[in-house]
Amino acid sequence: MSSPEIQTVTVNLEDRSYPIFIGKGLIDDAELYAPFLGKGRVVVVSNEVVAPLYLERVERALSGRVGATVILLDGESHKDLAAVEHIYNRLMEGKFDRNTTLVALGGGVIGDITGFAAATYQRGINFIQVPTTLLAQVDSSVGGKTGVNHPLGKNMIGAFYQPKCVIADTAVLNTLPEREIKAGLAEVIKYGLIGQPEFFEWLALNSASILQLDQRLLVEIIRVCCEAKAGIVAQDERETGARALLNLGHTFGHAIETATGFGTWLHGETVAMGMVMAADLSMRLGWLEPAVAARIRAIIEENFSMPVIPPADITVEQYLNLMASDKKSELGKIRFVLLKALGNAVISADVEMSKLKATLTAGNKLCR
Repeated sequence: MSSPEIQTVTVNLEDRSYPIFIGKGLIDDAELYAPFLGKGRVVVVSNEVVAPLYLERVERALSGRVGATVILLDGESHKDLAAVEHIYNRLMEGKFDRNTTLVALGGGVIGDITGFAAATYQRGINFIQVPTTLLAQVDSSVGGKTGVNHPLGKNMIGAFYQPKCVIADTAVLNTLPEREIKAGLAEVIKYGLIGQPEFFEWLALNSASILQLDQRLLVEIIRVCCEAKAGIVAQDERETGARALLNLGHTFGHAIETATGFGTWLHGETVAMGMVMAADLSMRLGWLEPAVAARIRAIIEENFSMPVIPPADITVEQYLNLMASDKKSELGKIRFVLLKALGNAVISADVEMSKLKATLTAGNKLCR
C-alpha cells in the first residue's frame, strides 16, 4: 500500500509532466507503478549487480506484467551503443510493440541507456525510472537526458526523453558502496553551489549523519535536489539556457572521464574534481573570493572525503581538446559554469586562456 510518508515532486512539462516519488520501501509498492504501465507488456532493464538484489521485488510489484528482462554489464565503460542494441534485440525478438513500457532498474548508466532505447525503439515507447544510486535519485533520473558515451566524448549520443514517473526508494541506498554514496553527494553539493547557499551550509553541518545514511536526511536531500532540478527543467527542458547551470563541474569532469577511460573514475568523483576546478578558475578570474573557493574545496574534500585533485597525467592540450569537443561547447567556444559567489552560478565562454591553463595545471594548489 502507498505510504503517507512518500514525498512527491512534480516535473511540470505540460502533457509530459510526471511525478517523482521519494521514500523508504517504494520499490515494492505496486500502486505506484500501476498508473504508468500503459496497456502493453513491461520489460525491466537492469545490470548484473542490481538485478540479484532487486529484480525479483520489482517483478513482484509489477504484478505479472513483465514480459522480459534485460541484464546488462555494469559500469560506465559499458554505456555504449552495443548496450542499446542489446535492448533492441530483446524487444524485437519478443515482438514487443509500441505499448511496451521499459523499467530502468539501476543507477545513472542503466537509466541513461534504457531511456535512450525507449526514445528510439519504434520512435518512442514509455519508460519508468527506478534509480538505485544516490546520484541517479538526485540528478540523472530526472529531466529526460538519455544517451550513451562515444570513445571520443561522454554522452555525445542521446535524446531528451522524459520518463512517465520516477520511483526513488531511499532504502536501496543501504546496499551501495561508500564510494558510490560519495559520488552521488557530489551532485547534491552542486545544487547548493549553483543556487542554494543555505542548502550547501546545511550539507556541511550534517555531513557526518548524511554519510551514515540517515533516512530522514536522505529523503530531504533527494526532495530538495529534485525540486531544484524540476524547476530548472520546467523552464528549459532542452538546455538552451538556465539548465546549463546544472553542468557545474561537468566540463572539467567529462574531460577527466574521457581522458582516463570511462569507469576509471566514477562520474560523481570527476564532478567533485570539476567543481573545485571551476571554483579555482572563478577565483583566478576575480569573481570568487579566495576564502569562499577554499571553503568549497574544504567541504568537498574534508567533510565528504571526495577526491579533489585531478589526475596529474592529463595534459593541458588533452583538456582543451576534450572540452572543445564536449556537447556543451558552442560555436567553437568552451562554455564553463563558474561562480560569482556561493549560490550564484553563471555560464561563460569568455575565459582568459592563461588563467584557464593555470587552473588546469594547479594540481594540489587548486583553490589555494
